[in-house]
Amino acid sequence: MDKIQLLRARREALKAAGKNVREEISALADEDSFVELAAFTFSQAFFGEDANGEGVVTGFATVGGFPFYIVAQNYEQFDGGLTKAGCEKIAKTLDAAEKQCTPVIYLLHSHGVRVGEGVHVLEGIASLLRKATALKGSVMQFAIVNGEVYGSSAALASICDVVIFLKNGVLCPNSPLVLSAKEGKNLTPGEVGGYRALTKSVLPAVEAEDMRDAASVILRVSDLVKIGETEAELNEPLPALNQHADEKTLRSLIEDGIELGAVTYPAVKTVLGRIGGISVAAVLFDNASLTEGAVKKVKAFAEFACCYGLPFVTFVDAAGPEASMACADSALLKEIGEYLKILDAIDTAKVSVVTGRAVGLAYSLFAAKSAGFDYTFALATAKISLFEDQAGAEIELGERGASALYAEENADPFNAARGGYLDDIVEPQFLKQYLIAALETLK
Repeated sequence: MDKIQLLRARREALKAAGKNVREEISALADEDSFVELAAFTFSQAFFGEDANGEGVVTGFATVGGFPFYIVAQNYEQFDGGLTKAGCEKIAKTLDAAEKQCTPVIYLLHSHGVRVGEGVHVLEGIASLLRKATALKGSVMQFAIVNGEVYGSSAALASICDVVIFLKNGVLCPNSPLVLSAKEGKNLTPGEVGGYRALTKSVLPAVEAEDMRDAASVILRVSDLVKIGETEAELNEPLPALNQHADEKTLRSLIEDGIELGAVTYPAVKTVLGRIGGISVAAVLFDNASLTEGAVKKVKAFAEFACCYGLPFVTFVDAAGPEASMACADSALLKEIGEYLKILDAIDTAKVSVVTGRAVGLAYSLFAAKSAGFDYTFALATAKISLFEDQAGAEIELGERGASALYAEENADPFNAARGGYLDDIVEPQFLKQYLIAALETLK
């Protein structure tokens, strides 16, 4: 066989070994735009196995006309198991992405590692995870979970800015078989690591119907992170806010909004979108109390805003620490310290609106000027106080007389404004205009 025929035969064998994953790439990328890189990468074979592209396909393509690097795990080869050479292949793609300032999309489907490589693959994984971590804030990374993803590949997903679950997506650091044995239950993969099962993961996760829907999510997020401005109706009031200044109504202030991590601690909504055409990272509290998970979720989103230079906006309707033993014996206080450090590192606009309650520590963390917020507003219907109510004050202080200081009338936001802690008190229906003016001033 001559060399040209040999090349053709080898290429056809490679394509046959990754038929499904290449079809998935084609469904994600623009037609005929994918260019494969390092196709013939092979490591030393163990037990006579032929790696056929190391279980991962890498290259670049356009999605919606915009360039992306693509890393796609090939489940047809040894269950998508990672190898040291495969990790190096992915890392080279990340090097190129960093050099070209081009975002990365991972298509993840793997049951872990190639066991025969032993410590070699562990070193490769450490190097890969370190490289992916170094890219945060430099180029965006998206993970599409399009099958069962266990072990080290799950760790790679945790580094990504957005994690997109397809219907069959499962993400877990251990196999469901292992967890079923430990728990003494017959757990399905979806029960262990499906999108709706990960209620405490604090992953910036969203659901998508299919690859084209996932591409749409990626394009929306990428566009919002550019911090470009779009045309928007700036002066239109929202009368519904005068009736109900709740989280659902406030969401209508945010254009093109996409919520990240909706199933995780749902009393805290983290939404990427625009206000008056200006991209923002917005946190909306929905009658929340402070818990370890709630603060951890805000911290992670504040870090996202810090990485990509997005204005950080909070809509506060929250009380202080949850009164429970679970909260008392948790990492809440540690999470608060880490959140404040990240908040201080955000060098773009930080704007807060007290929309409902801002009680005790919730006010200090998410609305106070002394915490670093540039502009702080309160709706005329809001409540700012040390304690939830007069009865709560009596329990805390142990004195009935002293509790009168915290009666309902003294929770009026005008008391905070008198001390210079609020820039303005706003009629709810005109809130958007105030927010736009603050964001424009701080741009």
